Amino acid sequence: MAALAILTAVLFILSLQLGPAPLGPGTVVRALAGLGDPVDVLIVQELRLPRAILAVLIGATLALGGAALQGLVRNPLAAPSVFGAPSAAAFGAVLAIGTGMADSLSFSLPLAAMLAALVSVGALLILAGPSASMVTLLLAGLALSSLAGAAVSLALNLAPNPYAALEIAFWLLGSLEDRSFHHVAMAAPFIAICWLLLLGVRGPLRALTLGEDVARTSGVDMGRLRLVTVFGVAMGVGGAVAVAGVIGFVGLITPHLVRPFVGHDPARVHVPAMLAGSALLLAADCASRLIPSTGEIRIGVLTALIGVPFFIWLVLKQRGRDLLAGTGGGA
Repeated sequence: MAALAILTAVLFILSLQLGPAPLGPGTVVRALAGLGDPVDVLIVQELRLPRAILAVLIGATLALGGAALQGLVRNPLAAPSVFGAPSAAAFGAVLAIGTGMADSLSFSLPLAAMLAALVSVGALLILAGPSASMVTLLLAGLALSSLAGAAVSLALNLAPNPYAALEIAFWLLGSLEDRSFHHVAMAAPFIAICWLLLLGVRGPLRALTLGEDVARTSGVDMGRLRLVTVFGVAMGVGGAVAVAGVIGFVGLITPHLVRPFVGHDPARVHVPAMLAGSALLLAADCASRLIPSTGEIRIGVLTALIGVPFFIWLVLKQRGRDLLAGTGGGA
């Protein structure tokens, strides 16, 4: 954890250095304190600091959501997207862009995304029922995610002009470019609720590793555990997607990166995964500004390029385990 914290701090300072006007680490530190050239202070505090803060918050939130869901489902392939909240949040934001609300009122985009995520969670809980099994929740989440994805495609087809369609397409790729403290203030309350809820279920998730029956006999309310976890993930992911667009695979990758060092106890994975998620998203954001291109590379593209091979490796690894278990069973 100490190494991850140091890495995150180094990447945070590096993020403040990078941009059209590169700055040295000493200049950045002085600018954070309000000292030095007023232009440097403006660049660091108003342009780059909100972006770096959002990278830390969003990376940690997506990683925490992934760790919590993997502990709840007891499946290493679980990720926040399985319950439909990111797709619903994306549809809410796309609706705000397509109708022109985002141009007339800057807060309409994140607000629409968060409301859509909350509606999605409400629909999920109503559709699945109060005492739904994990399979029922997953199926309901898949249905809602597919519906939201179809709605996003429809919004792209019905965009009033090519410029609106292009803006929607770029937003769906995920980015932290041109973010301000208004975006931080909008997302932070939802992210804080997510952290409070998901960090509070580490004990029940630890008991769940021995099976649902054992967890129930230990006093764990499985219905409440599912509700709190799903709601917490939706709040955090909705807030993240609202201000940064769709950023995938962070919640899938980071728990696996830290497990070799902290073990498979869900209670020990959460916080290191949050630090690793912040470091990963900061690194991807720095890379998006360093890779030579005509425009800034979208951060969602970079996380997908990292995540897809990792996901395929996990699938092949899981398939190998299943085959081994089947061979052992047959023997």
